[in-house]
Amino acid sequence: MTGRQTAAVEFVAGTLERLGIIDAERFRPTAALAWPRVVTGFAIMSKQTADLAMVGVAVGTAGTTGLAFALAYWEVVTMVGLGLAGGTVSLVSQNYGGEATDRASLVVTQSVLLAIGLSTPMMAAFLLGSERLIGLLGAGSASLEYGSTYLVFVAPAICFELCNLIASRTYTGVGDTFTEMVARAGGAVLNIALNAVLIFGFGLGVAGAAIGSTVSAGFVSLVLAWGMTGRSYGFLGMEPSPVPISRSQSWLEPTMIRQLVEIATPEIGRRLAQGIVVFPLLWIAASFGPVVVTALEVGRRVRSLINSVNWGLSLAASSLVGQALGAGDADEAGAYGAAIIRLSTVLYVGLAALIVVFATPIADVFVTSPDALARTTTFVGVSAVSAIGFGIDGAAAGALLGAGDTRLPFVASLLGRYGFALPAAALGLVTPLGIGGLYLAVLLETFVPGGCNYWLFRRGRWRAVSRRYRTAG
Repeated sequence: MTGRQTAAVEFVAGTLERLGIIDAERFRPTAALAWPRVVTGFAIMSKQTADLAMVGVAVGTAGTTGLAFALAYWEVVTMVGLGLAGGTVSLVSQNYGGEATDRASLVVTQSVLLAIGLSTPMMAAFLLGSERLIGLLGAGSASLEYGSTYLVFVAPAICFELCNLIASRTYTGVGDTFTEMVARAGGAVLNIALNAVLIFGFGLGVAGAAIGSTVSAGFVSLVLAWGMTGRSYGFLGMEPSPVPISRSQSWLEPTMIRQLVEIATPEIGRRLAQGIVVFPLLWIAASFGPVVVTALEVGRRVRSLINSVNWGLSLAASSLVGQALGAGDADEAGAYGAAIIRLSTVLYVGLAALIVVFATPIADVFVTSPDALARTTTFVGVSAVSAIGFGIDGAAAGALLGAGDTRLPFVASLLGRYGFALPAAALGLVTPLGIGGLYLAVLLETFVPGGCNYWLFRRGRWRAVSRRYRTAG
């Protein structure tokens, strides 16, 4: 870190300590862990946001509506990949931490095989059943065409994305969040550049957006594969994986695959439960017309960009709370968790306020007609406010995860989405609440689990739960 960077960190740390948000000594390790993951999250989330914005300018509301339906299916792909990668990081970190690097490398190899196996049927579904998949969500003829086109051209990216998630979580498991950040950020920049050329230069519209996403995902796979096979990058501070894939390894280890499946299956289920809720929400939005579908999707994409902060702070909360508990200091774990929740809340309130102030020009990037602009502006503002709930939820759930307390946060997530958000949205179909039901759903989707997880953290049950996974304390 340069002298100026160090001085900047110290200034921010001192300011936050004086404001009573987080002690400087706790802020430094929090920031060190969080910032590469925040950049990585922003890079990943920006790809679909760039697709939506450029298609909105080039094609219009029908294109963005079709893309909204298609991106819902892509979110399922991402959730499956994140679930599998959750099993990977668990086994890699345990084996690497125990200096069993050969076994950790074997975990990565089996994870890649599983990723390829899972991606194959999903690619087939996108290629062969794209129209049927988009049609299930109530798309009109124009939106159906655009959505199915995107699924067909983005299908090859499924395998790339699942392998990218495995590689990213492998680097996280060995404590290197910088290498994956550089690779993902480079892919995001390439995606935006390709989109501009293919959508506007060659006039390919939605197909151009999908091709750009596929090529950029393949680029990231090549970059990460270089380090994942033990090759040195030699620049930008990127490092080869200390648990590389090697041709000398056994390519199929049934026992390891069973362990991966055992750990990853519940995580895949949890992730899918979070992602699948978008399908009924889009179906309800479609009943109000394509403008509302586009507006809802734009709001969700803007919220996803804000939520990049959670990619870092949630990980930092899990890691630092877990480390403190491992050292037998539950009070320090509680102090870290509370401080990171406060820091996350302050950051999200600031970001939400900024987005609300600039909601109209942000919406103007995605839509052109006055009616669509007004509706999208409202959804952007509501989604920005709902992001505050995400901030509380991510930091609190991360702290609970560090203690091994995952069951009740999962229940809180389901309660918020299926017990509150969906019924609220459905009310708009049968009462004068109308589109207001969707606004309410967007807020309840994050604030209910956020409030529940914050209460769970304050309650302190996680201290007892953590003792089940420790030999001391």
